[in-house]
Amino acid sequence: MSDLQRRSGRNLSRSQKVDRAFKLTVATGGLGVGGIVLLFVSPGIGVVLLVLAAISGFMLKNTLGK
Repeated sequence: MSDLQRRSGRNLSRSQKVDRAFKLTVATGGLGVGGIVLLFVSPGIGVVLLVLAAISGFMLKNTLGK
């Protein structure tokens, strides 16, 4: 506890967190809608897009800290 300097890890500023959350929200929504549409046209690509949407959703959840 004697060393109170900030860690040099991946600490993002508040504005960087907001930007990342916005980009992940847009990506999650776009991939989700694209996955649903392509699920009926081309099931293989639709499933891949839905998996990518789930991954970006989990990344968004971690960014928001919930």
